[in-house]
Amino acid sequence: MTVHSRHPEAVGPGIAGTALPAPAPGWTLDADVVVVGSGVAGLTAALRCAAGGARTVIVTKARLNAGSTRWAQGGVAAALGEGDSPEQHLDDTLEAGAGLCDENAVRTLVTEGPAAVRRLIAAGADFDLSSDTGEIALTREGGHHRNRIAHAGGDATGAEISRALVEAVREQGIRTVENALVLDLLKDADGHTAGVTLHVMGEGQHDGVGAVRAPAVVLATGGMGQVFAATTNPAVSTGDGVALALRADAEVSDLEFVQFHPTVLYLGPDAEGQQPLISEAVRGEGARLVDADGLRFMQGAHPLAELAPRDIVAKGIMRHAARQGTDHMYLDARHFGAAMWETRFPTILAACRAHGIDPVTQPVPVAPAAHYASGGIRTDLHGRTTVPGLYACGEAACTGVHGANRLASNSLLEGLVFAERIAEAVLDPAAAPDAGSAAPAAPADGAGSARAALLPASARTRVQRVMSEGAGVLRSAASLARAAEQLAALSGAAAGKHPEPGVDTWETANLHLVAQVLVAAALRREETRGCHWREDFPDRDDETWSRHLVVRLGTGPGGAAQPDSPGGAARPDARFTLRTTRTTAFPPVVALPKEQQ
Repeated sequence: MTVHSRHPEAVGPGIAGTALPAPAPGWTLDADVVVVGSGVAGLTAALRCAAGGARTVIVTKARLNAGSTRWAQGGVAAALGEGDSPEQHLDDTLEAGAGLCDENAVRTLVTEGPAAVRRLIAAGADFDLSSDTGEIALTREGGHHRNRIAHAGGDATGAEISRALVEAVREQGIRTVENALVLDLLKDADGHTAGVTLHVMGEGQHDGVGAVRAPAVVLATGGMGQVFAATTNPAVSTGDGVALALRADAEVSDLEFVQFHPTVLYLGPDAEGQQPLISEAVRGEGARLVDADGLRFMQGAHPLAELAPRDIVAKGIMRHAARQGTDHMYLDARHFGAAMWETRFPTILAACRAHGIDPVTQPVPVAPAAHYASGGIRTDLHGRTTVPGLYACGEAACTGVHGANRLASNSLLEGLVFAERIAEAVLDPAAAPDAGSAAPAAPADGAGSARAALLPASARTRVQRVMSEGAGVLRSAASLARAAEQLAALSGAAAGKHPEPGVDTWETANLHLVAQVLVAAALRREETRGCHWREDFPDRDDETWSRHLVVRLGTGPGGAAQPDSPGGAARPDARFTLRTTRTTAFPPVVALPKEQQ
């Protein structure tokens, strides 16, 4: 084991960064690595780091088992079945990613994935078995040309994975801090990661604001679905990791690519918050998308019909609904019969019935809702970000795997594979060589750091409605510009006011920040690709836009000219600098000469 040995004095965020207004830490823990998040990515990284001898602390926003992973219904994709291969899985992933996947990242995912799933099983995860062969039962979801989705408890895969990993964490005795909202990254005088500040919400081992000092921080904080009014994400998914990374001067990429799951239980036009998901596996087992007259409108729209990639199905639902003057369609699986519903999809059946819909006898009303962020904190193939010592994995990260649209059930697999790679890099950097060092962060100086503005907690609902109206499934220059203006107006309205620092205002600040970055990126990408749909640019433009958008938080106009960028230069606004990469590849993070940063 070769854990980073440095234990620098954690003196605050970098000069170039900002920090949330918060009291000074009143307590401190020391560790070799702190993992923020307790989904499949975070727990896997923590388990592997601890097994390698690293003093590991897990920080999680609620209870250990309360993250997004436990809500995953469909399963985990891997080439485990007879006749399948990593190469076929790669082809399906590249097709779903609409030309923006990094092939090296995808190849890493699909080749290392099967062994990672088997290690998960060895750790105690109990997957469903075929009654005929006794092997792992495999089904199909949208975008897959083979049955390669392993599931557990019928439609409770995430819950089973979470159970197994949480039990393993407790058996290993890994130190955990629950009910804790991460606030900001700490850096040492050289700009290297030195830990995090966090606030424990009254029920953890410590109360109030504290710090975990560690030379390695792994952000596995999940998604940012709560930035929209209607989402499948739990209430904890407020983009905390991405916001922290931005304030720490890390790069984020591809935030414009938000996947809207096409089949979410429709609860009416005013429904807000977390909505019940109707897993893609239901369509994989033969459910049909129909309109009120029973017409299968996806037939002829794509060779895979209802099992087309999610962005295509979501657009198909929206288009057909618009033509009919409605805002939802139906999923018809009455032909399954009661026995199949009760054994294969018991969780979904119960959720539907709780809302007065019986899928055994009725078509289920469905509509798209925000589901998954394909973009996030930009990393290399070992989870390293542009801030030395800061790693990211899972939905908070952008590894290059998903491109413009995540392939169904690749998310749990990505969490497994890249968390293991992060542990390898943390434990033995020589075993995970850099293609170059990470882009240098600014020196730390807590006194010189800017303070992020807080919005009143009541602004959260306004942010969500602005985003759903202006940056949802359908986007245009007009809708995005309006959203940008409305988000900026929230900042203006809060100028000179000083809301009380606390969980509600910190979360609102995080949502507001990631919303602004998402809108800026979506406004910049003038094409339709994957899950980014511009009504005013309806075609995919490979000549101009076969590249990634990279964003850094700034304090004003600036940024070096980028000869590869459309228009010839980076385009900053009042808070961000956006640039594009030169190719569709997502290369390892390397240091740029100072004059190019």
